[in-house]
Amino acid sequence: MPSVADFGNLLGFALYLIGGALCAISAVWIAARGDTDRPDHRGLIGALGLTALWCLVVAALGPLSLPALCVEIGRNLAWIFVLFRLFALDGRHQTLKPMRAVIIVLTFVELLQFGLLFVAQRWAITLELNELVFQVSAMFHIMVAVGALVLLHNLYVGATSTARPMLRWSAGGLAALWAFDLHFFTAAYIGGTIPQELVIIRGLVVGLIAVPLAVGSKRSYALMRLKPSRSVTFQSLSLLAIGAYLLLMAGIAQSLSALGGDLGRLAQVGFIFIAVVWSLLWLPSQRLRGWIRVTAIKHLFQHRYDYRAEWLRFTQTIGHGDRTREPLEERIVKALADITDSPSGLLLLPGENEGFELAAQWAWKTVEVPSDPLPAELIKLFEEKNFILDVDDVRKGIDQHGEAGLLPDWIRDEINAWAVVPLRHFDRITGVVVLTRPADPRRLDWEDFDLLKVVGQQLASYLAEQSGQEALMESARFDEFNRRIAFVMHDIKNLASQLSLLARNAERHAENPDFRADMLVTLRNSADKLNALLARLGRYGATNSENCEDIDLCTVARRVVSQYEGVHAVSLVRSEPAKVRADLEGLEQALVHLVQNAIDASDPGSPVYLDVSADGVRARIEVVDSGVGMSPEFIRTSLFKPFVSSKNGGFGIGAFEAREIVRAMGGRLQVDSREGLGTRFIVSFPLAAVAGFLNSSSPHKTAEVA
Repeated sequence: MPSVADFGNLLGFALYLIGGALCAISAVWIAARGDTDRPDHRGLIGALGLTALWCLVVAALGPLSLPALCVEIGRNLAWIFVLFRLFALDGRHQTLKPMRAVIIVLTFVELLQFGLLFVAQRWAITLELNELVFQVSAMFHIMVAVGALVLLHNLYVGATSTARPMLRWSAGGLAALWAFDLHFFTAAYIGGTIPQELVIIRGLVVGLIAVPLAVGSKRSYALMRLKPSRSVTFQSLSLLAIGAYLLLMAGIAQSLSALGGDLGRLAQVGFIFIAVVWSLLWLPSQRLRGWIRVTAIKHLFQHRYDYRAEWLRFTQTIGHGDRTREPLEERIVKALADITDSPSGLLLLPGENEGFELAAQWAWKTVEVPSDPLPAELIKLFEEKNFILDVDDVRKGIDQHGEAGLLPDWIRDEINAWAVVPLRHFDRITGVVVLTRPADPRRLDWEDFDLLKVVGQQLASYLAEQSGQEALMESARFDEFNRRIAFVMHDIKNLASQLSLLARNAERHAENPDFRADMLVTLRNSADKLNALLARLGRYGATNSENCEDIDLCTVARRVVSQYEGVHAVSLVRSEPAKVRADLEGLEQALVHLVQNAIDASDPGSPVYLDVSADGVRARIEVVDSGVGMSPEFIRTSLFKPFVSSKNGGFGIGAFEAREIVRAMGGRLQVDSREGLGTRFIVSFPLAAVAGFLNSSSPHKTAEVA
């Protein structure tokens, strides 16, 4: 059965053959297709030929045989010559005298290897002398490798801008060659023997190095640049980091074993245990992955973002809402957050009262957003300057556009708040996204600002498109509703006409005067009610501001309470004097809608309360119930949307009509509800005593006072 050593010899034999083949093929390719006017053309062919010969000799006779060692010296001299000729690529071989001295010294040191071989063959008859010769030879190899790397550094750094691209591949290949030799002979010098593992792979490494040297020999190929994708680079860097970590841990563990005895064994096992625990805690962490990603982007790429990948991910997030069942508002936040690796964010959209309100929270449930989250001045500044607000800069006192004094405290005090991104559609802000700090903290830079600004404009167009579609759908629903009402009005009008005709016929033909009188009263009352219904339906959606007069809210509240006597418990709990300018019938109709909604949401025995109060500027009437309540999502998206109803067979226009009636009279309708606790509708108007002052003020001042 073959031993491990036999397997290693067989593997080394195969790898040296492969390396020799690669070197030979590269030499033939350079001779046939390489640029013949390059100063290193012939030297490169000769060096690759000698390297191929060295690989074959090592495969046949072994790495420590005399022919293999002699060919290796010749190979190294050839590569030093190639390095010298590379300086001639831009004419520096004649102007840099210190460089010539270094080349001569390296050549001399390499030639000394022949003397060491002669000494080893003739006079190194003892083990001590053999070890001494080996140490000196390894030291000379290290000196040559270090000197060659220094020259390579000067070659590439000092090259002109036109010569440097042509040196990129050649210098990289030679750097890999001598870096491997430096590591190889350093390990041999420290260990006192040739490292067998490195001996096995040395032939393959040299063969692979021949490939970039061949690429660099042709000008058109030398200008190529390796452009790996960011994901491949990030994964490769992660693997390299993990590999380096494991090698470091193994090296330290081996060093601890040198303590000897039980103490060394205990120290080795304890260190390995600590290292494994540390790796399990930190290697999977998002913070470490973020640090690796940022480091790779900083040092390996010209730009931070892979714009193709970012755009594909952006369109994937925005365009697949049906699969994830996320509304567009949440997908907008997620699309922006994915770009900056932010773990969460929120979206603010224009509300009903000329301000902004919270529309979506994506993975950020801890933040407390006030009812009026952004001042109008900050929105105006976003519209004028079109910039991304860096919250950290504001915290540091940096104020570029005057935003520092306008940023609300709830964003400034929220430690996780990182960036405020306005969504600008033409010259109007259609939304604002607040992003949280990524797992690996960093400063926002120009590339972040440019990309977020462009993506924000795209998202703003999506919001504008959605708003237009909703308006069209609502208009279509209103048209359908109006058609239904037209049919209803036609039928009721016919019924009213028939009843009126019946009343006239009964008045003319009835023989019993008492019966006739009762029938007439009943019929006239029915006709009056139907005509009143027709009048109300005819006024549906109309503005009632022309019929406004000074009325007492307590009077309206009592009239509403009286309509529900014997039907449901509705009571007036407070009746402070509160006169406002409004239309009595319209306000009563709006309150009936709200009270009926409260009754529908409450248990049969649960009362509904009306509360009338005033604070010196505004008067309000509140409709309070302890029913099932409503969620914030339902209030924001469905409560005041026509034809959206939670009741079977409901039109879903009660709350909408009540709000529109109150608005038409200059009032305001607000709602406060908690699921399982109940709902409070608040209808408020300016007091009649101050209504004239408010009407005479500018619209901006009126809005501020309201």
